[in-house]
Amino acid sequence: MSVTKAGRPGLAKALEALREGDTLIVWKLDRLGRSVKDLLDFAGGLNERGIGFVSLTDSIDTTTASASGRFFFNVMASLAQMERELMVERTQAGLQAAREQGRIGGRKRVMTEAKIRSARKLLSQGTPPKEVAASLGVSVPTLYRWVPATSPEAVAVP
Repeated sequence: MSVTKAGRPGLAKALEALREGDTLIVWKLDRLGRSVKDLLDFAGGLNERGIGFVSLTDSIDTTTASASGRFFFNVMASLAQMERELMVERTQAGLQAAREQGRIGGRKRVMTEAKIRSARKLLSQGTPPKEVAASLGVSVPTLYRWVPATSPEAVAVP
């Protein structure tokens, strides 16, 4: 689960199960925190509980208790934070460039202007909303989202 999510039930469950002498093993350091402070607080909390920490991808092992191991952890935590910040910057730059070229995110609208005009015309002629929605290839809620039931076009004439 993304590190940006506040509640990570899998991590909480793992931390709850850990006891003194255990070792928490993760795939990559940047999966645990967004900043060096987050990672250091996390690792410090594990250390206070007597729990070791190993990151497989980053080759970090705090169970060795050496000064060089702690130094390497701090360096890798800093690099993980920088990598995350660069990724956010690149994503934001890409989204901005796309907006400048007139592109917006998300899927294309199902209801085009032509479909909305057709829906209004059919509804004003008394066609039931369910049939209008089926003929346009949309659901009734989608039809009502674009042509509200309170509008004069959506009121079926008996």
